[in-house]
Amino acid sequence: MNTQEVEPINSNQEKKPKFQFPHVFIILFGLMVIMGIASYFIPAGEFERTTDEDGTTVVVEGTYHQVESNPTGFFDLFLALPEGMSQAAGIIFFILIVGGSFSILIETKALDELISSISLKMSNKEIYMIPAVMLLFALGGATFGMAEETIPFMLVIIPLAIRMGFDSMVGAAMVLVGAFSGFTAAFLNPFTVGVAQTIAELPMFSGLGFRIAMWVVFVGVSIAYVMFYARKVKKNPEKSLMYKEDQKRQISEKVDQEPITVRQILIITVLIATLIGLALGVIFLDWYIQEIAALFIIMGIVVGLIGKMRLNQLAENFVKGCEGIVLGALVVGFAYGILVVLQDSRTIDTILYSLSNMVSGLPAGMTAIGMFVTQSVLNFIVPSGSGQAALTMPIMAPLADLVDVSRQTAVIAFQMGDGISNIITPTSGAFMAALAVSRVPWVKWLKWIWPLILIQYALGALFVTIAHLFVW
Repeated sequence: MNTQEVEPINSNQEKKPKFQFPHVFIILFGLMVIMGIASYFIPAGEFERTTDEDGTTVVVEGTYHQVESNPTGFFDLFLALPEGMSQAAGIIFFILIVGGSFSILIETKALDELISSISLKMSNKEIYMIPAVMLLFALGGATFGMAEETIPFMLVIIPLAIRMGFDSMVGAAMVLVGAFSGFTAAFLNPFTVGVAQTIAELPMFSGLGFRIAMWVVFVGVSIAYVMFYARKVKKNPEKSLMYKEDQKRQISEKVDQEPITVRQILIITVLIATLIGLALGVIFLDWYIQEIAALFIIMGIVVGLIGKMRLNQLAENFVKGCEGIVLGALVVGFAYGILVVLQDSRTIDTILYSLSNMVSGLPAGMTAIGMFVTQSVLNFIVPSGSGQAALTMPIMAPLADLVDVSRQTAVIAFQMGDGISNIITPTSGAFMAALAVSRVPWVKWLKWIWPLILIQYALGALFVTIAHLFVW
């Protein structure tokens, strides 16, 4: 035991810091207030919309018009919170259900035995687990747009990372950075590349070679960043940004590996079958969070019964899991409150219209980068990949023709701008939900990842420039 942790603290030596970073609720509500104030200065406006053959609602280019102003009032600001909670209800309850179900699984100790077994077998080779896991998630992001599907994996990978001598930040990054870097530089994602190319009237998944090369570089740099931090934590755990929080996690430090029992093997088999069922359901049956939540309820009940839990124990462990994750679940509702303010004040289309006008006024050589910057800004208020494609590509595609930029380059600009900030923006429901499950504070995540985000934006600008000057 580390004696430093049990030393009595002299109350006279304990000093309160002069500045405390605001709680995530304060930050999110502050953003709501800023958006509310902005609604008094940004004119309300709308584009006309139509539905294409695939059922996608898209903006009709050239139809922007101002509408009656609807600025956010004092009471409206507070109404936006419960409305945001209501709009995010599916995600909020999904987080609680997954947390509760995994709490039942954790109480069986089967997962603990599995993690202990893997960590012992990977002794002195733990660092190689990082690229292996991240590549799997990056492929998921690149092919079927893995986002919400990352949430259950957080509860498996984070304990494994801690047991291997890393921290919860590394565990969360293995899943989130892996999946979202693959999502950003995707080559077969039907929800981003597919939708954007269809709207731009390009062959679906055309330009595959360039996108695969882009994916290799983008994911490779992201993996290197995570491994660099992981090595530092492995060498000196006190350098971890999550050192204090991880001390509170109930992850045993077993030295002697006990044989896994038949009962525990059955429980792990149910877990694996659940994760395979999740992937198959998403890919082939168009499952979303309701179906995935139902799958994890079944998993929780089955593993609990295999683990010889009484019905009351099942319920108590489920509630215990919900209690530990409720704070993070509510963060998602706060984030949606920001979107409610923008929607109700009818300022989103005005922002899009203004940004597109700015892009069209740039010199020809800078227009492609202007598109990338525009998509990057818009992603903070429209974090949905397919939603942003439907909103922006009907405008950006003809704009590209006018300024001598290839439509393929316009899609690359959309792809990079849409994807990079998904891993930091509080308005991204999938990201905030995954972070909630991981119990990694958003503020600490931001502190850790911002250098990588700058690197990724630089790579995005480089890819757009290469595509514009040399490829298309």
